[in-house]
Amino acid sequence: MSDNANQTPEETDSVSSPDTIGASTPADSGNLQKDPSDWVSGDDPMTEAQRSYLDTLARQAGEELPADLNKAEASEHIDRLRSATDK
Repeated sequence: MSDNANQTPEETDSVSSPDTIGASTPADSGNLQKDPSDWVSGDDPMTEAQRSYLDTLARQAGEELPADLNKAEASEHIDRLRSATDK
């Protein structure tokens, strides 16, 4: 049995548990979006979903982009193209 089995929910909120992730209280929620260049996985190849969406946006904008973008680069292009095509 765990050490916090007899604690109230309020007391267990401050105790780290292997069954949960994240903080027990919200951090500064002023800006929940990270800059893509700060992503831990930003250097990984773009996802298939990013590739598909970026292909659609690039075609609509009449642009050609390299097919070997990483996640961060793809996200930046998606944001740029979405802004450019929003009317």
